[in-house]
Parts: sequence; C-alpha cells; structure tokens
Amino acid sequence: MSIKKKSQKPIFFLIKTILVLTIIGGISYQGYQFYSRHIREKEILKKMIGRLQAESRVAEVVVTDVIFNPLISKHLTTIKFLEYSSDGKPLAPRYFTFSGNIIQFQSLVVRFDDKFILEGDSLKGKSVYLFWKAFMLDGERTEEYVITPVDLVPEGYKVNDKLSDTNKLEEKIWAKFWNYAIHQDKAELKGIKNAQIEAPGTKFLPGFLYTLKIEHDGGIRIDVSPIPEVLKGEKVL
Repeated sequence: MSIKKKSQKPIFFLIKTILVLTIIGGISYQGYQFYSRHIREKEILKKMIGRLQAESRVAEVVVTDVIFNPLISKHLTTIKFLEYSSDGKPLAPRYFTFSGNIIQFQSLVVRFDDKFILEGDSLKGKSVYLFWKAFMLDGERTEEYVITPVDLVPEGYKVNDKLSDTNKLEEKIWAKFWNYAIHQDKAELKGIKNAQIEAPGTKFLPGFLYTLKIEHDGGIRIDVSPIPEVLKGEKVL
C-alpha cells in the first residue's frame, strides 16, 4: 500500500500543476484578448472621430435630363447628386428622377457636447452632419429618395479599414448614433445638444451648378452658379 501511495503523489502533483498552468494560461489569454480588443477599439474610435473634423459636408447637383412624359403630362427631371466625404473626396454619384423640378434636400445635423461618451471616448463638441433624403412634395404622390439609410454607417464617414472587426465596431457605434439622433429623449441623456433637421429646396434647371453645403453648426444652404461656358454642350467624362 505504501508503494502505491508513493507512486500516486507525482501523478497527482503533475495533474494539479497542469490544471493550474491551464487556468493561468486561460486567464492570461483572456486578459491579452481584452487588452488587444480595448486598444483596437481605441484606434478605430480615434479614426472615426477624425472623420468629424471637417466643418461642412458638400454635394454638387446638376440637371442631366428633362423629358416630357405624356402619360402624366409632366416633365421628368433627372439630377446627378455628387457628395463629397468629410475629407473632400467625391463619393459615387447618384441619379434621381422626379416628375417636377422643385426639389428639396433633407439634412440631419447632430451636435454633441463634452459629456457625450462613446465607448469610453468623448467626441468633445464634434458634430455629425449628413445628407439624408432628396424629395419632391406632391401630397400623397410625394417622391422621395434616401441618400443615407438609417442604421447604416454613412458613406464619407467610413474608416475604410480592411480588418473585419472595424466594420463590426463601426456598425455598433453608428447604430447607437442613429438611436440617439432619432429619439430626442435618449439624446438628452447622452449629452447631445440638438438634433436638427432641415429641408430647403429650389427649382433645378439645366445649365446650372447647384452646390449644397451643411455647416457644422447646423443648417443647409444651396448656392447656384451657371455652368462654365466651356462645358456647355459637352459630354465630360
């Protein structure tokens, strides 16, 4: 019996050591994962907040086609909408066709104060401003195009990081943003100064360049200027 007990002690000690090392290794791995994830989130948040540095969002609009539709006895106006990202780069152009030419653009401006904490980082008074919709009022026949879908990461604010965790984190944060932007009661609790929606419009005619600009402190304006003579009648690629 004494010989059997002596032979079991080393085995028991070895098993105990393995278990302890496994537990310690698991805790260390989890700690490393938590630390890495935290550092990674901080890096992504820093890039996202960097997208809010611009003082305005700009888009340009031109009328590309006007045709008469005899079925509804109206002229159809097609416009080209070209938006620029927060760092001034052009996004993919969009084309909208309306059964009229008095068109409005809806913008959303959300201003945060220093109390707003997003995943541990303050936005420190930055604003998010984006083009939301293009529409033409006509009662029950109102025509509307969505420029920036709710609950998605807006074009022009994307981090453009190839790592998969970036997309997941961006989606998570922007989902919270949309929740705060749309629900004023929740916005107040999160330190949002105001969520402002404006929708000015004008008559869109061929031969003119329309520049839409959302200022960082809210408000959207439409500047109109003639298309340069050198471009008239030309198809520019």
